[in-house]
Amino acid sequence: MPFEFGIKDVIDIVLVALLLYYIYRLMKESRSLNVFIGIMVFVLVWLFVSQVLEMRLLGAIMDKLVSVGVIGLIVLFQQEIRKFLYSLGAHQRLRGIVKFFSGSRGKGSKSNHEEILAITNACMHMSRGRVGALIVIERSTPLDEVIDTGSAGQIIDGIISYRLIENIFFKNSPLHDGAMIISKHRIKAAGCVLPVSHDDRIPKEFGLRHRAAMGISQQSDAIAIVVSEETGNISVAIKGQFGIRLSAEELESLLTKEMADV
Repeated sequence: MPFEFGIKDVIDIVLVALLLYYIYRLMKESRSLNVFIGIMVFVLVWLFVSQVLEMRLLGAIMDKLVSVGVIGLIVLFQQEIRKFLYSLGAHQRLRGIVKFFSGSRGKGSKSNHEEILAITNACMHMSRGRVGALIVIERSTPLDEVIDTGSAGQIIDGIISYRLIENIFFKNSPLHDGAMIISKHRIKAAGCVLPVSHDDRIPKEFGLRHRAAMGISQQSDAIAIVVSEETGNISVAIKGQFGIRLSAEELESLLTKEMADV
């Protein structure tokens, strides 16, 4: 039977290459690159033993290891798998299609603008007073697990106003050290604990608030705003990337763009 290589084979190879590349990036960000390389080496050895050398006994043993290993990998990399599924579901085009069929486009633009002004004014006032703050704005990825952090967080469910934001992050407030979560156009909770990123690319001068902002932005599509207590600088973390030393105009413009579909 002659060997046939068509367009479907090219597409198949390209898709597998893209999948492996994305997994490689995911493992590199989570500092599990050596584990990924070890898995790839094992898979290559398994294919060589079972398909090329046709060693039945060793191939059967490795088949069993692979079938059991898949379950182990799911447990070991559950955070990375969740991040992959979240990023897939939060893709801009997919979200646009969902919103088109749900008929929810164009709603809430006026309320969004008022909320953005309240957040921006609060951040600028806290920046001038060197008041530290961490504000997380939920988008398509639910943050229920972050809100439900036991005794650390406090449910508020209040309207988004700059006075309420400033009062929460007032230095003598018991909730000022944690993160404020904004969800569905409400200040849902404050004093929440976020996952801390250990990414080596984070500048050394950044503190725990910045690492927490980076952590939540890497695990979800949320917008994380940080006001530095030491310098008063305003930073925003989105999808694992930082925008630093933002002015009022830059912060308002960024929030207007990123909160368009919230």
